[in-house]
Amino acid sequence: MKAFHPLAIKEVRRETHEAVSLLFEVPENLKDEFRFVQGQYLTFKHELGGEELRRCYSICAGVNDEELRIAVKAIPDGRFSHYANSQLSAGDVLQVFPPLGDFYTELEPNKARRYVAIAGGAGITPMMSLIKTTLSSEPKSSFALYYGNRDSRSIIFMEELAALKDRFLGRFSVTHILSEDLQEIALLNGLLDEEKCTDIIETLPSIEEVEAFFICGPGPMMDAAQAALTSTGVDEGKIYIERFSRDGAGAPVKSVPQKAVSGAVMNEDTVAAVTAIVDGRRFEFGFGKRDESVLEAGRAMGANLPFACKGGVCCTCRAKILEGEADMKVNYALEDDEVAAGYILTCQAVPKSSKLVVSYDE
Repeated sequence: MKAFHPLAIKEVRRETHEAVSLLFEVPENLKDEFRFVQGQYLTFKHELGGEELRRCYSICAGVNDEELRIAVKAIPDGRFSHYANSQLSAGDVLQVFPPLGDFYTELEPNKARRYVAIAGGAGITPMMSLIKTTLSSEPKSSFALYYGNRDSRSIIFMEELAALKDRFLGRFSVTHILSEDLQEIALLNGLLDEEKCTDIIETLPSIEEVEAFFICGPGPMMDAAQAALTSTGVDEGKIYIERFSRDGAGAPVKSVPQKAVSGAVMNEDTVAAVTAIVDGRRFEFGFGKRDESVLEAGRAMGANLPFACKGGVCCTCRAKILEGEADMKVNYALEDDEVAAGYILTCQAVPKSSKLVVSYDE
């Protein structure tokens, strides 16, 4: 089973007045474990003020860049994002979980494909990995990026995007849409709402020939872009969305003792007896009427269950049902075939049967 590893920060680079990128030093013995696919993310665990914070941040490096780098944008009330922007420096060590995520398509070097990305703010981070990897791995393919921000000062990776445009002439285009800086072309002004996204999509030639549309950014922007694409007739199977909650992924959670749990006491408030298998170990606990999810119930009893966002978006808490049934309140991470195969997000799962056995090792 994968686990958190201490990684030292090799470089902290200021990208904008409110965003930094962090480059990590990966020891030789962990190279394989931290090998990533374009569009994937890392999960971080760090204690601040006596609380354990877990956050997910997308990798912004290309697969062929031979570096592991993320970007963190400071947001209002974002404890970890402000900490990263104001206090982290080269030499500091963070606990990092190996790459996860399926925000990508399989690449084939001999194919000539078209890709389109719609990003807002920090949503550019996974796009950088997608763009750089795709253009270098599929030399006949092209990539068009539409990137929304408040003003030019807020554009993360502005110089790097310009350099990519020069490097891949005719294959990569970037269009900046700004809500506060007035530009000469009306299409380039305003917010990336559904109307604006529809206007952008209607400018694309032969839209049916686009291999994939990638969307990442603030929630309303992603919803608007998705609605615009579907209303324009784009096949949903071509739309890829990376959803993260604010400040990376998830809210601060209190650390709990990491002890083995077995023979959990059942009482009148118990709805189900749950067994969770993690790294070959079995944790048994009761799910009560007041419990919000299998994950919360297990961690409240001290079970060392993996998680990051607790919002149904990052897939870190994915487990397979071996016995019993469960419902998920929301699901932004699992594909239909995974759900059909019995996988659940334990941060969103509620038992439907009196006994539930799940495995994080499957």
